[in-house]
Amino acid sequence: MTTHTNPETGEVTEITEFSAFLVQHIGGRAHDEISTEMHQLLAAVNEHGKKGSLNITVTVEPPKGHIDGAPVAISIDSVLKAPKASAPPSIYFVDDDGNATRNDPRQTQAFDVRDLSTTTEIKDI
Repeated sequence: MTTHTNPETGEVTEITEFSAFLVQHIGGRAHDEISTEMHQLLAAVNEHGKKGSLNITVTVEPPKGHIDGAPVAISIDSVLKAPKASAPPSIYFVDDDGNATRNDPRQTQAFDVRDLSTTTEIKDI
């Protein structure tokens, strides 16, 4: 248990550790989900050699009418931004119409390439 001392009154307050709160929140599901996401993040960073992040947001909403002593609603959301593999780039040229093409538009075609039939016959000359 952590404590906090009010500098004005000297009153000491016990503060519940966040980890204990997280383990209890919605029956431990929030803790389990965040633990799984942390595991996925570590694996992805290790595999791809790129950084990632896991952002955890705790939202506390007061009751309607702001009644002293009324319960507050607490929600926990997490956002996993794990690195992923990048697709290798392909090389293209841009033609006169602004379209991507595999053929260099500056290169002229010297001749028309066609498939020639092959024959297995041998002719006497």
